[in-house]
Amino acid sequence: MLWSLIRIIIFIALITAAAFAASFMIEAGGQVQLSFNGAEYTFEPLVGLIGLVLLILAIWIVVKLLALMVAVFHFFNGDETAISRYFTRNRERKGFEALADGMVALAAGEGRTASQKAAKAERYLDRPELTQLINAQAAEMSGDTKKALKHYKNLLQNDRTRFVGVQGIMKQKLAEGDTDTALKLAEKAFALRPNHDGTLDTLFSLQTEKQEWSGARKTIEAKVKAHTLPRDVGRRRDAVLSLADARRLLDAGEIPSGKEAALQANALSPDLVPAAVLASEMHVLDGNKKAAAKVIKKAWGATPHPDLASAFAEIEPEETPAARLKRFNALLRINSDHAETRMLQAELLLAEEDFPAARRAMGDLAETQPSARSLSIMAAIARGEGADEKVVRGWLSKALSASRGPQWICSSCNKIHTQWAPKCDNCGTFDGMDWKMPPESDDLGATTSMLPMMDGALEGVEPVPDPTKTPEQRD
Repeated sequence: MLWSLIRIIIFIALITAAAFAASFMIEAGGQVQLSFNGAEYTFEPLVGLIGLVLLILAIWIVVKLLALMVAVFHFFNGDETAISRYFTRNRERKGFEALADGMVALAAGEGRTASQKAAKAERYLDRPELTQLINAQAAEMSGDTKKALKHYKNLLQNDRTRFVGVQGIMKQKLAEGDTDTALKLAEKAFALRPNHDGTLDTLFSLQTEKQEWSGARKTIEAKVKAHTLPRDVGRRRDAVLSLADARRLLDAGEIPSGKEAALQANALSPDLVPAAVLASEMHVLDGNKKAAAKVIKKAWGATPHPDLASAFAEIEPEETPAARLKRFNALLRINSDHAETRMLQAELLLAEEDFPAARRAMGDLAETQPSARSLSIMAAIARGEGADEKVVRGWLSKALSASRGPQWICSSCNKIHTQWAPKCDNCGTFDGMDWKMPPESDDLGATTSMLPMMDGALEGVEPVPDPTKTPEQRD
């Protein structure tokens, strides 16, 4: 803005100076004589000044015409000139306008229009990486997969568009269900751009689907490095992958490698129940019972679980009920108020035939958190204490229709799984298994296979007494 003001001031100053000069020459009088080819010409001073200005203007026009003629000569001779640059800019303008129209049509879902605009842009622009990309996406939108594949393959020839070409072909293979080829393309895309979030997600999903756990661990590491996954989440997922890999190796008979992977999984996530169970088994296999017990205790402190109790029992499989109860006291002191701990203690006391102590351990658990297991334990306690058979049958009858208690449930689709798995077999969610109570509508209740103590006890029972009431209250 300041420069514009300066130019205006200079222009006004020049006009003013010219006016003063003309005024001075008119007042001064005199004549201007011009001799040319033996002839003399006389002019008034003002006419002479105007003639001089016109002469300078004519010379400038002649110079410009000569420059134009030279430019036209070079243009037809194929050289770079202002004329060629003008036509080039004009073509580029039309090409980019067509390209912009194609992108707008693509965003609007008009595949055919986008393809037409891309073809027009291709005629004006020498930028195939742009026009082919729009053509590929427009062909995909129109359902012409063959044409789209052709354009994506052309994009592979250019270093700047190779990644986009690989991505496009990979998506087509995924849509066709060719996951083997899609996995190879995802690996290629990962090699081109290791930090691309979408590529990492696709690669990880395909690797876990194909159970390529080692490769999936590298992908998780890349996601953490790219800051697309929090470090603590990455550590947890790495533990799940290491556990899955350990199981694969052990099933294949590769015991040393499987053992190493199992211990690593437990080290990465000590509260992961199946990892703790497998790590305990590996320590027992090595004869290190102290390390096995330590692993179970640490996991129990985070999540008391029946599998952990079973693994703790397997450390000394031949011990007597009294010895087992004594050894389990170290575990029972951890999370002592938890329902799982109280039921475990009651079961150990039942094995020791200390029924009053088992009842004290259960407390009001059967009323506050009734489940098939807690009600079955109460039935066993009642039978052990010599209660009326109707009371025992009452507990067992309640157990039949009670909740099965916590189970492995997918956090995404709520499917109940009988065993923990790294990936939900229903919705494909990775590391989505939670040990929790199922929704009431999904809990099918207990079955007779869960009640080994029934032994035909329900035959001919009528009516079923409420075991939570005294005989006087029931009467």
